[in-house]
Amino acid sequence: MKKLKERWNIETNGQLFIVFLVFAITGSSAAKLGSPITDFFEIKKELGWYVYWPFRILIILPIYQVLLVFYGWVFGEYDFFWKFEKKMLRSMGLGFIFKK
Repeated sequence: MKKLKERWNIETNGQLFIVFLVFAITGSSAAKLGSPITDFFEIKKELGWYVYWPFRILIILPIYQVLLVFYGWVFGEYDFFWKFEKKMLRSMGLGFIFKK
């Protein structure tokens, strides 16, 4: 845990707990919100895994990005998650969104 705290520039175990909690809540919420959206577009598993899962991942990805920053704000760690979000999007090749 010490290396992770150093890497993320986290000072306390309580702050680390909040970060883990936000990641857990965000992942669960994004996956849960993916179902109504796939239902809305009538994308069903019966269409095949090669249609359903890529569509679902493409839907969940932006939901996750937004919820991560939102829950980070709710739990008082907005700065950490905003920096984390920018780094994640840059690593995915979407760094042009955040011009310096």
